[in-house]
Amino acid sequence: MDFFKLAALRQSVRQFKNEAPSRNEILQILEAGRLAPSAVNYQPWQIVVADAPHLRQQLWEAYPRDWFKAAPVVLVICGNHTEAWKRGADQKDHCDIDAAILTDHLSLMAASIGIGSCWVCNFNPEKVREALQLPEHMEPMVLLPLGYPATPLEAGEKRRKPLEEIVFHNGLSRSY
Repeated sequence: MDFFKLAALRQSVRQFKNEAPSRNEILQILEAGRLAPSAVNYQPWQIVVADAPHLRQQLWEAYPRDWFKAAPVVLVICGNHTEAWKRGADQKDHCDIDAAILTDHLSLMAASIGIGSCWVCNFNPEKVREALQLPEHMEPMVLLPLGYPATPLEAGEKRRKPLEEIVFHNGLSRSY
């Protein structure tokens, strides 16, 4: 699939069919995530596949939205701060950046095989931590619900700023 078509196809899906993606489809999505780049290739992440009803219920309690409860699978992207690269000049921890790149790979792969997803970051991390029994150095960063969309994915217009508002040439004073 053409990358621009895939980028247009990927969207936030909040209505799912009552059918879970197959194990093979989930493995394809996870493999795409495994291939994601990270700072110094440290790969400071773990992914929990949550498809058990009791665990999905606990995740719903961390993000209590009706649409979220209907997702048959939730990938929980966790960042491992003890493994993340820290920039030498200021010790900036790149775990968040690496987790975002990973999540993007996961969501793009899902869209490429007709599975919907939606980045969820507005959740109660302590409830997720408790549900998954995460150690202190592991941070739940993204909940990524997966499922077959109630309506098929279609490439469409996205509300995005024009290039001249976000791209500059040799400094912020001149548009590219």
